[in-house]
Amino acid sequence: MIQKHIIGAGLAGLTAALAMAPEPVILITQGTLDEGAASLWSQGGLAAAIGPDDSTQLHQADTLAAGDGLCDPEAVARIIDAGPRVIARLRALGVRFDPDLGLEAAHSRRRVAHVRDRSGLAITQALARAVSTAPHVTILERTTAVALHAQQGKIAGLWITRNHTTSYLPSDAVLIATGGIGALYHHTSNPPGTTGTGLALAARAGAALRDLEFVQFHPTGLDTGLTPMPLISEAVRGEGAMLIDETNTRFTPELAPRDAVSRAVFHHLTEGHRVYLDATKIPNFDTRFPTINTACQASGIDPATKPIPIRPVAHYHMGGIAVNERGETTITNLFAAGEAACTGLHGANRLASNSLLEAFVTGEASGTAMATIPRTTHTTTPPKPTSRRPNLAPIRDLVSRHLGVLRDEPGLTTIIAALAPHFETDDAALIALMIALAARNRTESRGAHARTDHPNQAPTARHSTLTIAQARAAIRTPAQRAGRIAA
Repeated sequence: MIQKHIIGAGLAGLTAALAMAPEPVILITQGTLDEGAASLWSQGGLAAAIGPDDSTQLHQADTLAAGDGLCDPEAVARIIDAGPRVIARLRALGVRFDPDLGLEAAHSRRRVAHVRDRSGLAITQALARAVSTAPHVTILERTTAVALHAQQGKIAGLWITRNHTTSYLPSDAVLIATGGIGALYHHTSNPPGTTGTGLALAARAGAALRDLEFVQFHPTGLDTGLTPMPLISEAVRGEGAMLIDETNTRFTPELAPRDAVSRAVFHHLTEGHRVYLDATKIPNFDTRFPTINTACQASGIDPATKPIPIRPVAHYHMGGIAVNERGETTITNLFAAGEAACTGLHGANRLASNSLLEAFVTGEASGTAMATIPRTTHTTTPPKPTSRRPNLAPIRDLVSRHLGVLRDEPGLTTIIAALAPHFETDDAALIALMIALAARNRTESRGAHARTDHPNQAPTARHSTLTIAQARAAIRTPAQRAGRIAA
């Protein structure tokens, strides 16, 4: 029986599956290999120091600067140094990158390898083709992982639902590669299923989560009422598009770090302005950015002649499941990779287009490590887990209102109190609650975490770590903590 499992078929999960060869593995995805993964939606590309005027040292320096004091230098060096090798590997798998390199915010060089504005699609499809023909990979599509089972701090199996039937799979190793948490927000660039399900699986199994408060908002979502909200890639600003308001006035540097640009756009909107991205001076926009052009045209906007209405949109989660360089979590033989993991690369604010590189490198490392784990015999089946179907509408209202671009103590206290009665039975409520707790605990502004009541940065950068046991303790009343009321 195959007893190693990967949950998620985005770039990280697919790369891990390939890296496990010839060790058998089951790849589980809620969608199919053709739809459902956030990697498929990535426009900008993959950052790698392959230009003649570039170096991995410069790329590392830009990554550390964007991370605002919270990057792990060893993780940055390990992942960034792999960039040229990853590009070569993807080319060997059939990805035909454009000859020019793109420039994006906070990069000091042109280093973003792209396939027009469909880079994630091209890369993920190439990996999916390789996985679909790999004899060691069994693919379970339209299948949902609903719970992990750990015994004495070691993974033992997982529950899945497929064809309306719930069943238990014994497992010697599990990789969580389920993406981020963007769909907890009303305005998001992420697929509808990205509600932090993988983080909830890990948390309920006892794994530690790290730096959950750091949620990156892309400053230029297409503001025409669509959900999910199409992105106007940072590459468009890299080619000279300008941020203007209804008076045609520029109000912020376009290529500042994403957190700074998002705050500037958000602030301008709250002052009653409309905000636009003016790309009318970019030649051949329709052929250079066909996906973006199509999205704009569908909303009645021709980017060649009219500025594009934009607003910040929840885009990427720097926090996630705490892992080491092999992708190992605090639960033995439970791994995490890609956006679901907190690897130390991004720190408080992800440098643009580093995520696809991270997904490949961490997926590869996790798959390689999982392949070496010995197979064992599992003889027991745990009790069937309780269903935790999310009630997303009220959660999205709370998250969008209180965990957005700007936060404060009253708002964070409000969302914590509202979610506390529901987190044991609702996975989306659990992750939103844990993000809010981490945000309330960080009484400073750093990177993508901005507190209006704590606008300054603390003298020392520190990571935050949270487990479900700590979350339970944090929301107990003073009387409960004193033992006078049953928890």
